[in-house]
Amino acid sequence: MPFPHASKALAHFTVLDLTRIRSGPTCIRQLADWGANVIKIDAFGDDAGSEQPGGPRQGSDFQNLHRNKRAMTLNLKDPRGLAVFKRLVEKADVVVENFRPDVKARLGIDYESLKAINPGIVYGSISGFGQDGPYHKRPGFDQIAQGMGGLMSITGAPGEGPMRVGITVADLTAGLFCATGILTALLERDVSGQGQCTGAGLHARFPGLTLADGG
Repeated sequence: MPFPHASKALAHFTVLDLTRIRSGPTCIRQLADWGANVIKIDAFGDDAGSEQPGGPRQGSDFQNLHRNKRAMTLNLKDPRGLAVFKRLVEKADVVVENFRPDVKARLGIDYESLKAINPGIVYGSISGFGQDGPYHKRPGFDQIAQGMGGLMSITGAPGEGPMRVGITVADLTAGLFCATGILTALLERDVSGQGQCTGAGLHARFPGLTLADGG
C-alpha cells in the first residue's frame, strides 16, 4: 500500500524484510516511511492472516503496518528459493528477521552466511531472549515480555490480578530499537565499509549496543 513518505532520506537503501507478527514489521515500517526500498519476503504457502496482525491483507491494521513495502513470495526451504534470496542479498543494504536463532541457521540465512555474500550487509535481528542466552531457542511474544519483565504486575483493575498493557508496548519498542540500531550501523558502515549484526531482544547484546525489549 503506497502512503506519503515522511522523508526520502533512506531512498538509496534496499531492505529485505523477513519479519513476521508485529515487532519486526514495526521496525521495517520506520525504514519504509523514511523512504527505504523495502522488499517484504513472504513465506511460501503462508496465509497472511495467520502470521500477521490485523487479519487479511485488505485489513486496516495490515495495511498500516506494511505500508510502503513491496512484496514477493519465496520458499526459503527450497534451494531455488534460497538462491533467489541470496541474489537479492548481493545488492541489498539491510536484512531484518525475527526468527528463533536456530531457525535462521538451519535455513542458511544467518548473519555469517549472508556476510559471506555481502560483507557490507547490515543484519537486524529481533528475538525474545537474545541470540545466545540460556533461553535463546524459545519463542518470545509481547505478553511474555510483559509478564517476565514485571509490567503486568503494575497494570490492571483494582482488586484483580496482573493484566496486559492495552497495546503491544514490548513489540513496538523492540521494533523502534532495532530500527535505531540499523541506522547506527549504516552510519558506521560509511566509515568502516563493513556491515554488522544489530538488533533487539530481552537479553541481546551487540557491539557497542545493549537493548532490552520483548520482540
